[in-house]
Amino acid sequence: MIRVLVADDEALIRDSFRLLLEPEPDIVWAGEASNGREAVERVRELHPDLVLMDVRMPVMDGLEATKAITAAGLASRVLVLTTYDSDDYLYQAMRAGAGGFCLKDVRRGELMHAIRTVAAGAALLHPALTRQLLERFTPSPPPGAPPHDSLGLTEREAEVLRLVAQGLSNQEIAARIYLGEATVKTHLANLMRKLNLRDRVQAVVFGYESGLVRPGERTD
Repeated sequence: MIRVLVADDEALIRDSFRLLLEPEPDIVWAGEASNGREAVERVRELHPDLVLMDVRMPVMDGLEATKAITAAGLASRVLVLTTYDSDDYLYQAMRAGAGGFCLKDVRRGELMHAIRTVAAGAALLHPALTRQLLERFTPSPPPGAPPHDSLGLTEREAEVLRLVAQGLSNQEIAARIYLGEATVKTHLANLMRKLNLRDRVQAVVFGYESGLVRPGERTD
């Protein structure tokens, strides 16, 4: 079962989400919060699998709450929900550690798909959109960015990270560097552990911000 906590400052919105979740056989209501600080407290207390996190809330906004959940090493995944269709919000949500981003006018079926996808540990961000955002917002690293060994990565792990950050799937990476897909998954798991990254979205952000991948760099 996927236990979901809803964080939104409007009680009517929280009640609406509860009604939407109730018919789902594999999704259950875990609790609610009316601001970001309360959301962090509820996550520590209730350990939900996923948080539906509004962006604009009093006391602490949803992006700061997401950062706090990620920084604390809490296992709950975050799906950011907002009425604001903004590239800047999406980029900030990615950097905060969110596993996905949806607008509040999303259809019910799409929302349930998003909940299941993010709760399962996958990213709900299209690789092309992710790359576009990172190339737009990530500042260019200074010349002489640290080599992979200074990051504690093997050459192969750094290669896998570069390809992940460029938007390739595990299957595509395996074909590109002539490895089995299971081996690619092992390299990815190892590098994420070494760099303390919680998911593929954070791996992509790190790839750009560390200078391992530079804006404009292509996979072909």
